[in-house]
Amino acid sequence: MSAVRFEGVSKLFGPVIAVNELTLDIADGEFLVLVGPSGCGKTTSLRMLAGFERPTYGTVYIDGEPVNTKMPKDRDLAMVFQSYALYPHMTVLKNLSFGLKVRREKRDSIRSQVDDVAKMLDIDMLLERRPSELSGGQRQRVALGRALLRRPKAFLMDEPLSNLDAALRVQMRAEIKRLHERFGITTVYVTHDQIEAMTMGSRIALMNDGLLQQCAAPEEIYDRPANLFSASFIGSPTMSMAPGRLCSEDGVPAIEWLGTRTQVSGEHAAALKRLERESELTIGVRAEDLRWVDDAPASHAVRLSATVDVVEPLGSETLVVAHVADRPLTARFPPRSGVGSGDKVELALHPAHLHLFDARTEQNVLSVGSDQAHTSTPTDNEAALASERS
Repeated sequence: MSAVRFEGVSKLFGPVIAVNELTLDIADGEFLVLVGPSGCGKTTSLRMLAGFERPTYGTVYIDGEPVNTKMPKDRDLAMVFQSYALYPHMTVLKNLSFGLKVRREKRDSIRSQVDDVAKMLDIDMLLERRPSELSGGQRQRVALGRALLRRPKAFLMDEPLSNLDAALRVQMRAEIKRLHERFGITTVYVTHDQIEAMTMGSRIALMNDGLLQQCAAPEEIYDRPANLFSASFIGSPTMSMAPGRLCSEDGVPAIEWLGTRTQVSGEHAAALKRLERESELTIGVRAEDLRWVDDAPASHAVRLSATVDVVEPLGSETLVVAHVADRPLTARFPPRSGVGSGDKVELALHPAHLHLFDARTEQNVLSVGSDQAHTSTPTDNEAALASERS
C-alpha cells in the first residue's frame, strides 16, 4: 500500500488546460473517487498518476517519491480499464496468470494464487473460457482478478463499470468495495456517476473544468457543498435552486426568496453577517428537506404554495416537481399520496435545511475562506504557457 500526492499538478494540451494546479493527498489504504462531468480532468489526472501522461508542471508523488520521470512499469500500479483490456486469444487462466509469469514466479505458486483469486471472484468455473465467451460482468471480474494478482502499491480504476447494465453495476460496486475492505490497497477510482462516488468512496474529489471543486467524505459534500457546482452535481434528484436576497427582520438576518421572507439563525446567521447588506444569494434545498404539509413535522415553519407539474412514483416514495413563483422545486412525497399534475399543494421546510450561496462567487456562505473549494481562474503563468504552446 502507498500514499499518493498531487502537488500543483497541471496538464496542458496545446491551449487547453485539462488539469489546473491539482493539489491532492490520498492516504495509504484510502479509497478515493475522482468524479465529475466528461472533460473535467479526472481521467487525465489518473493517467498522470499511472505514467501515461507527464504533467506540464507540478509533481506526482508515490510514497513520498517523485515519479514524474518514471515509466509506468516502474511505478508498481495496477490499472483496471473501462474496456477490460483482456487478451482475447488467451483463456481466463492465462489472462490471470500472465503478469505472474512475466515476473518469473514458480508454476505451483502461480496456479495457487490464480485459484484463490478466481474462487474469491466467483470465476473459478470460467478459467478455460476466452473473453469472447464471457458476459460483461465476468470480464470485469477477470480484469479485477488480474489487478489483484499484481499485488500493486495502488489500484487505478477508470470507469470500470460504465459498460455494465444497472443491476450488474450495483453488484460490482459492492464487490469492489468488499475487495478494498479485505485487502486495504490504496485505490483511485474515476467515474462520472455521482451515485457510484457516493456509495463507494471514503472520500470524493469533485472536479470541473480541470479544477478541484471540493474533496471530502461523501456525507460532507452532500450536507455541506462548497459551491453551486458541488450542490448541483452531487445528489439525486439534484438540489433545487432559487434566487434570493439578504435582508434583515427585527435585526435578525433573513432572506427574501420565492415571495417569502425567512429568518435564519445559527451558523447561517453568523455567515450572512460577513456579507454586504442586500447581497444577492442563491438558495438551495434538497428534495427530502422539502415536504408536503400533510406529511411535514411541526418544526417545518416555512410554507410555500405550489402547483404540481410532474409526479414520479418510485414505489417507496414519490418525487414531485412543483412550481413556486415560476421556479421548479423537487420534493419527496409519501408513496400513493394521490397528488396529480395541476394540483395546488403547500410545501414545508425547516430554515436550517436551506443551503445559501453567494450569487456572485457561487461559494457556500458557510465555506467562505475554506481551502476545500478551488474555483479560481487560470493563473497568468498558465495563460502564458497555453499561449506559447498554441
